[in-house]
Amino acid sequence: MTEQQPVDILHGITLKMMVTELVTEFGWEELGRRIEIRCFTQNPSIASSLKFLRRTLWARDKVEELYLRWKLE
Repeated sequence: MTEQQPVDILHGITLKMMVTELVTEFGWEELGRRIEIRCFTQNPSIASSLKFLRRTLWARDKVEELYLRWKLE
């Protein structure tokens, strides 16, 4: 018998996909309010945000958390 693996809702979802979808849904201003990091509040862009989030685990965790909350609503 094999045990079932828990479903990973983030499987196959890249950081770029998450940020792009969140920006489309909320816009930069609201995203910056929900996650207070400069890459979302000062001259935001997908590229600069990805650069920061790839180096900063705590910020990436916050993005993933918001993405999951939004998708599971």
